[in-house]
Amino acid sequence: MSTTDAAPAQKGAAPTFRRETPLIPASSIAGRALVTVIAIMTFLAALAAGVSLLVYEASSDWRAAIGQELTMQVRPVVGRDLQQDVEKAAAVARAFPGVASVAVLDRRQSEALLEPWLGAGLDLKELPVPRLVTIRMTPGARPDYAAFRRRLAAEAPTASLDDHRFWLERLAAMANALVAVAVTVFALILVAMATAVAFATRGAMAGNREIVDVLHLVGAADGYIANEFQRHFFRLGLKGAAIGGVAAILAFAVGGVMARSWTSTAAELQFELLFGAFALSWLGYALIALVALGIAALTGLVSRSIVFRRLRGLD
Repeated sequence: MSTTDAAPAQKGAAPTFRRETPLIPASSIAGRALVTVIAIMTFLAALAAGVSLLVYEASSDWRAAIGQELTMQVRPVVGRDLQQDVEKAAAVARAFPGVASVAVLDRRQSEALLEPWLGAGLDLKELPVPRLVTIRMTPGARPDYAAFRRRLAAEAPTASLDDHRFWLERLAAMANALVAVAVTVFALILVAMATAVAFATRGAMAGNREIVDVLHLVGAADGYIANEFQRHFFRLGLKGAAIGGVAAILAFAVGGVMARSWTSTAAELQFELLFGAFALSWLGYALIALVALGIAALTGLVSRSIVFRRLRGLD
């Protein structure tokens, strides 16, 4: 044999083989193409994993805030003193059990909250802009909102209480849907990548069919041949996954910088609410690294599985 030398072996022992050249060429057009595919798949998978983590963390923050922050809206009514109604509503809030702090927003602060939707520079003096009172509850408190509203209606009938539950539940449902979509996309990417690796492995085996058949016929263990393919494709997978993972980290870093500068409109503020500051924590970067390593390992394992199936067909 010109490519394989059999080492001396004792009688009855399985022959061992030493190759001067690798079973699969280290660099080829097909190999470079597979690295490109793996890099793209890793990039997309890391994006899906990172976005799902961002949404999950933001959703956890929303749910932690439910029940801790309330808003009272005091509407101006003809014939009533708005400032007096605001003071009564604030007094009711301060006397309610479980309330940690109460902050009354003046007219200018209330109008400033409308600027992201109406724009800056508008004169709102002639409009009946409600006054807002923000309430922060004591952590762990379980207030009776029905009793709160009854007392508020009796002492400050122009005030209404908003516990934000409706909007936060809708945002939480949207976040859960986005996480489910991201997980589905992640799974589909892994399936597509595994399919590409399987085809690449079959192509590599077809290109080296004579060598594989000779090694198999002279008694080379299936594990030896499979390990050669596994090491080769693991190296390709590791290279492609590293490129895709670094590209994903850079994408999140650039996205975080851009998100911090896009907070001037209502839509951009809602985007920040949904994804937070769009900045990954150390857990997010660790997740991307784990995704890259997992894809590299999956590449090697898929290749090994395909080789074993092919070799069993030769028996």
